[in-house]
Amino acid sequence: MKLLTLNTHSLTEPDYEAKREIFVNFMAAEQPEVFALQEVNQTAAAPLLGEIPAGYTPCPGNGVPLKTDNHAAAVAKMLADRGVHYHWSWLPAKIGYDKYDEGMAVFSRAPITAAENLLLSKSDDYSYWKTRRTLGVCAGDVWYYAVHMGWWKDEEEPFAAQWEKLSRAAGAKPTAFLLGDFNSEADVRREGYDLILGSGWQDTYRLAQQRDDGYTVVEAIDGWRDAPDAAAKKRIDQIWCSKAAAVKSSRVVFNGQREPRVSDHAGILIEL
Repeated sequence: MKLLTLNTHSLTEPDYEAKREIFVNFMAAEQPEVFALQEVNQTAAAPLLGEIPAGYTPCPGNGVPLKTDNHAAAVAKMLADRGVHYHWSWLPAKIGYDKYDEGMAVFSRAPITAAENLLLSKSDDYSYWKTRRTLGVCAGDVWYYAVHMGWWKDEEEPFAAQWEKLSRAAGAKPTAFLLGDFNSEADVRREGYDLILGSGWQDTYRLAQQRDDGYTVVEAIDGWRDAPDAAAKKRIDQIWCSKAAAVKSSRVVFNGQREPRVSDHAGILIEL
């Protein structure tokens, strides 16, 4: 069983369409059972999407309709055109870069039997860029959450408070995976990474029998440009499980080595 996470940058990424093609070709070849995407956006002012690709499960409480340039819808259609069919859901959390409905998506080969819309931030203001939500879907008897967290030292929306909400909700499920951009560097002690670890969650990278260096960000990116270590390598994209799992391998993808870069983040692909 394979799981993948990627912060896509989607419509804001230079050469977006070419990079989307690279991503879809890779997914059609690998066909992970579940993949979670962050910064999945659409232009807020774009027309409504006329024909929604098959497999779509609306997330409860999502009042934003799909638009013509929705990244998740495009990925679903492109995969279907290649004969690879996924069940999928998309949840916007906020307005990004002043013009996008920005959120996250989860794709599953197995049918989605339930979906959850969880507010993580104190703010529920859709126009505020620090508003955070998470999308959870149930496939089989396992829950998968697409996660894009705030920062540890953020005085308005600190990581710890968001983690408490996420851990309480996801931890109540029989088995749950958290896939995403945690904005918490795994090499930094006594911050977000250690809080997750101390809460009993299992880092699949640490469990993996085979693994690489794990770094998914290797340059200064938005949200980190003012940090003292802005340009340092960071392992901030992670996959966590609520219980110990047998992980065969964990590797960084789309980092310019085996696959071209398609975003300002690389992704993580694990095999259980």
